[in-house]
Amino acid sequence: LLKIHLVFFQRRGAISYDSSDQTALYIRMLGDVRVRSRAGFETERRGSHPYIDFRIFHSNSEIEVSVSARNVRRLLSFQRYLRSSRFFRGITVPNSSNILDDDYNGQAKCMLEKVGNWNFDIFLFDRLTNGNSLVSLTFHLFNLHGLIEHFQLDTMKLRRFLVMVQEDYHSQNPYHNAVHAADVTQAMHCYLKEPKLSKSLTPWDVLLSLIAAATHDLDHPGVNQPFLIKTNHYLATLYKNTSVLENHHWRSAVGLLRESGLFAHMSLENRQLMESQIGDLILATDISQQNEYLSMFRSHLDRGDLCLENANHRHFILQMALKCADICNPCRTWELSKQWSEKVTEEFFHQGKSDIEKKYHLGVSPLCDRHTETIANIQIGFMTYLVEPLFGEWARFSNTRLSQTMLGHLGLNKASWKGVQREQSGSGDDVDPTFEEMDSDILPQEPRLS
Repeated sequence: LLKIHLVFFQRRGAISYDSSDQTALYIRMLGDVRVRSRAGFETERRGSHPYIDFRIFHSNSEIEVSVSARNVRRLLSFQRYLRSSRFFRGITVPNSSNILDDDYNGQAKCMLEKVGNWNFDIFLFDRLTNGNSLVSLTFHLFNLHGLIEHFQLDTMKLRRFLVMVQEDYHSQNPYHNAVHAADVTQAMHCYLKEPKLSKSLTPWDVLLSLIAAATHDLDHPGVNQPFLIKTNHYLATLYKNTSVLENHHWRSAVGLLRESGLFAHMSLENRQLMESQIGDLILATDISQQNEYLSMFRSHLDRGDLCLENANHRHFILQMALKCADICNPCRTWELSKQWSEKVTEEFFHQGKSDIEKKYHLGVSPLCDRHTETIANIQIGFMTYLVEPLFGEWARFSNTRLSQTMLGHLGLNKASWKGVQREQSGSGDDVDPTFEEMDSDILPQEPRLS
């Protein structure tokens, strides 16, 4: 048990990077990392890197609760991992207490039978799986698409990889957490089923898409790129202020892939190709590059020259699909969309509230000031300037029932937020100008609602 504890502590005990490609070797960053001193536990500072202790985001009482909860969650997840490992090896565990009773497990399995439905309720599924929505859903999709058999994957290694991925999302983030990753993965699955894609994609394409979707926000700190840059955070320095978060998500994902040994049986050439292409997909989710990708997509559609028999064209479409999945929340039903809107706004306001940006005289980032912004204004601006243009072009590419359903929900949700806006201001013409005024250099990295 002591040996196991030391192994886990080592993995969580630092974040370091391979000198050749800057892949994260140890993934758990910031608030979890501690070293023993005579004064007790103190946060480790990593050499000369500028350091931000993200625990300042919470009050002292919140820190104590979150640390305690995290320790319990880590223990439970490890116990779940042991139970699943015994299951996959065909070993029964007598007299073991169930974490979830059969009723919950049965309901979760029933939901997975409809995992391709656009109205899939990821919040309910997360409750039914005891907070394991990302592991349960992604493992199911790997099996559903025949990837385990096709790539001869070790189910134990796959399970371990997914558990590590889920645990390396920050549950204290209101929005950028494992439930968001599960939601994006489910949306990606819906897009992979679309006729144009399903008849053209190879198992390799599907494999990359699901891994990229599940890891696209891995280890997200709950703040955006401008915050990291203006605080001189070491990640901003490492990635030269360019796609800072997306680069970190990608490199962290590669680190977990290597650590899990999931594809150790593949050739080095194929593993390197996989890592590179997963990076291409995740980097495409950088919202500040939205206009560049949208312009390329529109040009292809205008010329009618997309050929899905071409591997490069398929890869580009998968980039666009992941972009859509990442910001698809306004295209969900109002009940789901509203919850995501509230969560992402809470995260914005948390960054901008007085005990972070204001307290440290950093200047409140756009969309992050609760005293001047409202959820309705933010959502209407987001839908108008980012979501509608992207999904309009996606519908041109794949004019299906799903595309029309998404556009229909988008229109209804925008109208609903305008109704809320009118109630708050007495006018329906107060669309937040922040999105319109921003250029790609200052547009927040993570105002994503999917």
